[in-house]
Amino acid sequence: FSRVPFTSPVFSKVDGFTRKSMRKAQKQRKSQGSSQYRTQSAPVELSPLPQLKDAPSTEQQELFTQKLQQCCVIFDFLDSVTDLKSKEIKRATLNELVDYVSTNRGVLVESAYPEITDMITTNIFRTLPPSENPDFDPEEDEPTLEASWPHIQLVYEFLLRFLENPDFQPSIAKRYIDQKFVLQLLELFDSEDPRERDFLKTILHRIYGKFLGLRAFIRKQINNIFLRFIYETEHFNGVAELLEILGSIINGFALPLKAEHKQFLMKVLIPLHTAKSLSLFHAQLAYCVVQFLEKDPTLTEPVIRGLLKFWPKTCSQKEVMFLGEIEEILDVIEPSQFKKIQEPLFKQISKCVGSPHFQVAERALYFWNNEYILSLIEENIDKILPIMFGSLYRISKEHWNPTIVALVYNVLKTLMEMNCTLFDGLTSSYKADRQREKKKEQERDELWKKLEELKLDGSTLFQNNSHRLLSAQNNSNNSNNNDSGTQERCPPAAAVDRDADRPDGSAVAGESPCAK
Repeated sequence: FSRVPFTSPVFSKVDGFTRKSMRKAQKQRKSQGSSQYRTQSAPVELSPLPQLKDAPSTEQQELFTQKLQQCCVIFDFLDSVTDLKSKEIKRATLNELVDYVSTNRGVLVESAYPEITDMITTNIFRTLPPSENPDFDPEEDEPTLEASWPHIQLVYEFLLRFLENPDFQPSIAKRYIDQKFVLQLLELFDSEDPRERDFLKTILHRIYGKFLGLRAFIRKQINNIFLRFIYETEHFNGVAELLEILGSIINGFALPLKAEHKQFLMKVLIPLHTAKSLSLFHAQLAYCVVQFLEKDPTLTEPVIRGLLKFWPKTCSQKEVMFLGEIEEILDVIEPSQFKKIQEPLFKQISKCVGSPHFQVAERALYFWNNEYILSLIEENIDKILPIMFGSLYRISKEHWNPTIVALVYNVLKTLMEMNCTLFDGLTSSYKADRQREKKKEQERDELWKKLEELKLDGSTLFQNNSHRLLSAQNNSNNSNNNDSGTQERCPPAAAVDRDADRPDGSAVAGESPCAK
């Protein structure tokens, strides 16, 4: 070991801003090899096949099958140098297959279905890699794009044309497009690439429309994805796309609604409002909720009470979104249902109007710009005005934002025009209450002043007593010291007598007893 020279380990420079540097690097590297690349024992080099349009009609079906099999070869797109010729051949073949299925009739014979589904599953079904950025924020960060998109895009296009072909027969295709196929398709919705999720959304909607036997299964699996997202992972990239599909599905529900659908609304869609990433899919979620209420107005009360239960307390951005959704619900609400929820709803709106965050207050005050909501308020002014008046009057005097104050004055004017007598009564009672509160505050202040004075008097008395006690103690100590000094200077008489009674019968000459 003595002959081996010691080399110190090389440490990389520590970056104090690791997260920022990682994000910059990820933004620069926008693609990732998430395709399911399988290494073959030997590199496969594709050779171009004849064009389908040039082949005789008797040979077209066999050539079509050969091209499908040729497109089952997977290439590594992370390596941008190798297999360039074969990649281009596959891309051209996929383009040709898309055109062939789109423009020709009679090409979807029964023997072609297994070959088609095998080519599709080989190319698109893969295990998605974990995100390179654990703190991925879709609103700020660039998504990781699929590296093999030049091929996968054409496969998705082919699948869509396959499903939309007039000769497509679901009775044959259901042997291959089954529950397993749908489950793998739903897993791909977690892809970070928005282009892929957009294709998946359209394809899943087509499958839902074509295969009646898969509808309940699709709804159940979407339900499971959402529940896992809400209560476990809090991360799934395709929530907005799945909700968009559900919006059109809900629109087609038959009446009366099944208990399964109502349970999905209350147990899945309403709790989805608690997600941290609500802003990414709130528009689609609100659309689904409104679709349910248009189908069954009796669901209005539990839905609004559910929203009030999950109302955000600390996130102003989410509060603005909730207010927007409430306005959409009020646009379709029936007057009979409005009466059931007006009290708890306007208590919350009153709190929002009084919010120090001006966007929340502004969004709540915009309710009075909606003609239908205004008519509902006017019909129930005797219930709503007492709830709103105190908050509005206080804000008109105290709010920091002049825009909010101006809006509040407009709202107060509108309410006064609706019921002037009630408005005047509330004004006088509010002022009387404020006077009572001010009087109580004055009494409370006076009481505190008296307590402070008592405290000062008590402390002065305590200091005087303490001073007296200390003086008395010092006097007693001084007297004790004087007594002990006298005893030391003058011994007792017995001692004098003992000194006087000497053997010679006389005292020492020149010494007095006290001096001794």
